Amino acid sequence: MVNLGLFSGSKSMKSVNVSFRLPYFTHWGQSILVCGSEPILGSWNVKKGLLLSPSHEGDELIWSGSVAVPSGFGCEYSYYVVDGEKNVLRREMGRKRKLLLADGIQDGEVVEFHDLWQIGSDDLPFRSAFKNVIFNRSWTLNVETPLGVIQNKLDEEVLFVNCHFEKSFIAFYFWLSAETVLVQFRICCPNIEEDTSVYVIGSHKNLGKWKVQDGLKLSYAGDSIWQGDCVLRKYGKAGNFSLETGPNRELTVGSSKNQPRYIFLSDGMFRELPWRAAGVAIPMFSVRSESDLGVGEFLDLKLLVDWAVDSGFHLVQLLPINDTSVHGMWWDSYPYSSLSVFALHPLYLRVQALSENIPDDIKQEILKAKQRLDGKDVDYEATMATKLSIAKKIFTREKDLILSSESFQKFLSENEDWLKPYAAFCFLRDFFETSDHSEWGRFSQFSKDKLLDDIEKMLSLNFLTTISPFLQLEKLVAKDSLQYDVICFHYYIQFHLHLQLSEAAGYARKKGVVLKGDLPIGVDRNSVDTWVYPNLFRMNTATGAPPDYFDKNGQNWGFPTYNWEEMSKDNYAWWQARLTQMANYFTAYRIDHILGFFRIWELPEHAMTGLVGKFRPSIPLSQEELEREGIWDFDRLSRPYIRQEMLQDKFGSYWTFIASTFLNEYQKQCYEFKEECNTEKKIAAKLKACAGRSLLLESENKTRRGLFDLLQNIVLIRDPEDPRKFYPRFNLEDTSSFNDLDDHSKNVLKRLYYDYYFHRQENLWRQNALKTLPVLLNSSDMLACGEDLGLIPSCVHPVMQELGLIGLRIQRMPSEPGLEFGIPSQYSYMTVCAPSCHDCSTLRAWWEEDEERRRRFFKSVVGSDVLPPSQCVPEVAHFIIKQHVEAPSMWAIFPLQDLMALKEEYTTRPAAEETINDPTNPKHYWRYRVHVTLESLIKDSELKSTIKDLVRGSGRSLPVGENEVQVNEESVATTEKQQVATWVVTRLNGVPQNEIPVVH
Repeated sequence: MVNLGLFSGSKSMKSVNVSFRLPYFTHWGQSILVCGSEPILGSWNVKKGLLLSPSHEGDELIWSGSVAVPSGFGCEYSYYVVDGEKNVLRREMGRKRKLLLADGIQDGEVVEFHDLWQIGSDDLPFRSAFKNVIFNRSWTLNVETPLGVIQNKLDEEVLFVNCHFEKSFIAFYFWLSAETVLVQFRICCPNIEEDTSVYVIGSHKNLGKWKVQDGLKLSYAGDSIWQGDCVLRKYGKAGNFSLETGPNRELTVGSSKNQPRYIFLSDGMFRELPWRAAGVAIPMFSVRSESDLGVGEFLDLKLLVDWAVDSGFHLVQLLPINDTSVHGMWWDSYPYSSLSVFALHPLYLRVQALSENIPDDIKQEILKAKQRLDGKDVDYEATMATKLSIAKKIFTREKDLILSSESFQKFLSENEDWLKPYAAFCFLRDFFETSDHSEWGRFSQFSKDKLLDDIEKMLSLNFLTTISPFLQLEKLVAKDSLQYDVICFHYYIQFHLHLQLSEAAGYARKKGVVLKGDLPIGVDRNSVDTWVYPNLFRMNTATGAPPDYFDKNGQNWGFPTYNWEEMSKDNYAWWQARLTQMANYFTAYRIDHILGFFRIWELPEHAMTGLVGKFRPSIPLSQEELEREGIWDFDRLSRPYIRQEMLQDKFGSYWTFIASTFLNEYQKQCYEFKEECNTEKKIAAKLKACAGRSLLLESENKTRRGLFDLLQNIVLIRDPEDPRKFYPRFNLEDTSSFNDLDDHSKNVLKRLYYDYYFHRQENLWRQNALKTLPVLLNSSDMLACGEDLGLIPSCVHPVMQELGLIGLRIQRMPSEPGLEFGIPSQYSYMTVCAPSCHDCSTLRAWWEEDEERRRRFFKSVVGSDVLPPSQCVPEVAHFIIKQHVEAPSMWAIFPLQDLMALKEEYTTRPAAEETINDPTNPKHYWRYRVHVTLESLIKDSELKSTIKDLVRGSGRSLPVGENEVQVNEESVATTEKQQVATWVVTRLNGVPQNEIPVVH
């Protein structure tokens, strides 16, 4: 126990002994530590925190410790798992605990805090998706009793502990006297409907003996906290409290003299969180309305929200909406390759909303463009060109009015840190006709501080030889510069995009609909972010994914990997700013490829495919380790293994041309690639040149695939930064290089392969995720979901559970081994479930593309030996969607295409045309548009009713329409009202409608 020091010659300070108690199982060598905001608890320096001691109580490992503090002491604190050197291994999630002791506690008294470790899911009701949208209310509760005030008074003087734990759903206060205990109950209820009461019922007569009408009615104390107190007689075992379906909670109040007079019991969250809801997913560009100009627009979201509410959906999910204008062509349709992680995409601008005074000639131009661009799919290039052309004409007319407005000046001031570099980048991109900033000469190096004496010389014929060595941002965007109008046009576009998306986001919140965004894992290597922050990226590498369900050859997304070590130096400020910006519009978000925060599949920059990569970070195989195992011929294992018979088998009579053009014979019948052809990009360039001279006897693609196979025919990948470190090539057993080895080498390499990919990295990857992901989660109050598909390390799901991250379950991609189809009824609560997603075929296309798989699904999932229909008829879609809405998952989110399969009228378009992305094609054109307008869907009461009945029947929460009074039907009882209550309290079974009990 730590004691407060005494001042020499002065009266001793009145102190209170505060004791902490936490049940928590640690691993060997780990300890629990309390650290807080005051010096006595380390001032948030964990090294100076209070180390707790372990003891066993029954089956539990209890950590406890105490510290003397002054009367009236207050602080914030949290618990940490540390190693022997007090290095943090794990920290609690959620908000910091708050503690305040009343001044009247007598000198030497003991106040004991019984806490539970807080995990990320404890914080979910306080995320903006719930707090500001779903549980938001238009009425205001008056504070009836402030926190800490005790209403029932004992005959003796009452002294109490005033302690507020923001994150705890239940807190109890006990005041111990000779024969009585004063118990104060507190519970956090973030979703209480108007005119609803909250009661505590229990086995004690003062708690009604389980009868609601005789229970303890609680008063509102502010900040979603309800509290009440009552006097109980003191027993040897007092206070058996049970919540929901779990066992009774027990607190023993003994008669020992050492028994604390004050006990604060924090019982954490309810054991169940059965609140569930549904949503719809559609890319912004895929939406079609009667007002749009060739593509979905931000203001269309208001119509989509209306349709979602009518259909029983609490959520609308989008793909990334950031500017991707890197190439100036349709390649930019790829929404995950951002030009800027802060700027919004001009594609989604509604030009008609730019001004209330658009002249007739521009209105006519807009009408003609609407007709021209109203095609089956998005014409990305034509749509972008048309919108920017029209917007520029309106800007020219109104720029002085807009740029001088108070709202614009406010927007510029709040966003200038990213907006000015973005506008400068766009200007230079267009001037140099490339986004590759390495080709901008001396402008390649961004500098905000260096002086550019004469930026206007950029517009002169001799600018390349006369410009200063650095770009000075402020000079480039100065009002007196010749290019100021060009710069301001980019400001103007972003300003209006912000206004339009803000309007749609505000509308969604008002309607009780969560707007869910998407956080891409990477940025384009030719982006504003890599130009301004080159130190944050490993520009000689590329990001991708190893072979998985999506692509047996792996994926290469082309993004540079992150320099996490550099990012950590400012506590990941770039990530924090990125999440803060997203939170301006969204109340939930999807973390794309969350596995990348554990480890990323890193490829060399010269790679085009995703097969020959390695995980970063990872523990490699050292040369010494391999030599101890009898592996020594490292050149043989790490260079492409090419023999003459392989060339003959692969290329036939064409092999001699291949050998002479791309290879050298370094010994008889053994070949290696020539220096100018020894990477995938070099091979592709050489092939293109050969094709241009009509030298190829077979197709360019087939020849390239054959040469890539040869290049990838290796067993080990040598580390380019340390030649004594190696990484096993993914699926090395599939290579002839491996199969031609001796049995001993095969056995050793197989064992080391499985160790590398499935064992030795787990702790490293876990610690890596626990360093980065909490920063993201704490950067905003958005609800976070993680896309955890693919090759999943065993550490991923426990970490996501600990951090309160919601995972993703796609039925055709089960995470359980040995299953071909996932079982929605067995999904865990902390998941989003869906029958398909943007990275795979739609429900209709998947059903129709494989007859044998369709039969297996019908037999194993539907439970029928009947021959299934060849088409995904509405009955099939209904069955599969019903499976998902009835799943335990917190969210069931359906692609709009899958929902339209519920009605035959909407299935006339070929199913394959509804696919959004083909992950096997790195140059896929993202252009799918729904073939029905939102206005038509809103008018279709039959489809909306079908969907809403599915959602209602599953017991999921429904948003309440503007003119709709939600009806509690007998059959759904216990439905809406109960589920909402269960989140914050417990089930209603048999209880009057407006009396929600908290059962203890």
